[in-house]
Amino acid sequence: MKSILATIDVETATETVLCETERHLEAPNWTPDGAALIVNGGGRLYRFSLDDPGLVEIDTGFATALNNDHGPSPDGSMLAVSDATETGASCIYTLPVTGGEPRRVTSLTPSYWHGWSPDGETLAYVGKRPETGGTFQVFTIGLDGGEERQITREFDHCDGPDYTPDGKWIWFNGEREGSVQLWRVQTDGSGLQQMTKDEQVNWFPHPSPDGKTVAYLAYEAGTTGHPAERTVELRLMPAEGGSPRILLSLFGGQGTLNVPSWAPDSRRFAYMRYEV
Repeated sequence: MKSILATIDVETATETVLCETERHLEAPNWTPDGAALIVNGGGRLYRFSLDDPGLVEIDTGFATALNNDHGPSPDGSMLAVSDATETGASCIYTLPVTGGEPRRVTSLTPSYWHGWSPDGETLAYVGKRPETGGTFQVFTIGLDGGEERQITREFDHCDGPDYTPDGKWIWFNGEREGSVQLWRVQTDGSGLQQMTKDEQVNWFPHPSPDGKTVAYLAYEAGTTGHPAERTVELRLMPAEGGSPRILLSLFGGQGTLNVPSWAPDSRRFAYMRYEV
């Protein structure tokens, strides 16, 4: 399986391929300075500089079982990562963007990071707890840890929470009665709104830095979960709701668009696709 790291222009839907490799890579982030992308593969993180192409491993200390839920802080100084090395289940840590020993944030597991608040003080993630009845719900927590706050309830499954650039909303995908749609909720858990209502199985919404649009991944109707090796669509929709636009159909799924991946100028976002 070949991994292809690419970007797409949201105006023209033009793809630019940056890297092709036989190594399995997933979940690109775009750094806030616009200089590089960050991807994961084989439990490790790699930096891909746009002006000096090539994969350079980021030192993550003891954390060597990283999954594809990672991303840089708004000021570009830190990384949030999700790793199971220490606890046996996914736990959220932060570390310097240049590499270093991770510092634990969530005391409870499993916890999968997905978003930074615009001020860099709060993390959004999904977690499964006894009090959630064994379902994954959206939580937030301060950067220094402490008590987590449950944001969603009464969903069969939630994933992909990501903040709007004004810090007022958290977008996520939520499943109810077998339908997986995009939702947004205010950061205190109030004002829940359903943002898509179609036959697609919609995952991983990412608001653009300018606050105008939301990129997401659409699976075919009837898909269970967010599997790999499927034909999926990259879609774009207005941030206040409305009909989506299909940018590209590709072979991917899991690993394609799990984490925030917009360029700082909101003109492009990064993703992974795959070739057999």
